[in-house]
Amino acid sequence: MPEASTFELFVAAALALLLVPGPAVFYVIARSVEGGRPAGLVSVLGVEIGTLVHAAFAAAGLSAILVSSATAFSIVKWLGAAYLVWLGLQHLLAHDSSDDEALSVGREERLSRVFAQSVLVQVSNPKVALFFLAFLPQFVDPSRGATWTQVVVLGATLAALGLFTDGLYALVGGAAGNWLKQKSAGADLRRVRLYVSGGICIALGAATAIAGSGKD
Repeated sequence: MPEASTFELFVAAALALLLVPGPAVFYVIARSVEGGRPAGLVSVLGVEIGTLVHAAFAAAGLSAILVSSATAFSIVKWLGAAYLVWLGLQHLLAHDSSDDEALSVGREERLSRVFAQSVLVQVSNPKVALFFLAFLPQFVDPSRGATWTQVVVLGATLAALGLFTDGLYALVGGAAGNWLKQKSAGADLRRVRLYVSGGICIALGAATAIAGSGKD
């Protein structure tokens, strides 16, 4: 376990980074605008579970292997980008027949799908693995015990803080979705929400594909 002063510094630095809108934040907002606050909060939970997976990877040394291998990094990067673009196209090409009446059916199933997709989006982002290798080691002290346990503790702390900060953005996105609902109705509202969330997912996929091209 890191020293108390080091841990406090980590929390402050992590909060500063988390509060700055990034890919995860925009993804959560997209989900919130489209599906309301429940979908947004479920997507936050999925993203932070993905963060815990990355923490486990980092503790096991798998993140180092991924980042050190240009081929592995590129494969994961392009798979993640393709998946985001595919999600975006699904939204843009969705039929209006799946509007509010259809959406009211199988709500739990849809939320579970949002959760699974959110976990996959976060896990398939190699930039998160790179973040863990570049950011967390600065707060790890080998003299304080096993390195892997400190990485797990710091990663779990980051995920917990993310639940709070990303949750705030989910609430903001849900409020934006409610505002759109007041301005539109029926199929028009559904189409606006799909365009917003689909466009954000495609933009994130493009950004993921372009970012880190120097490793290719």
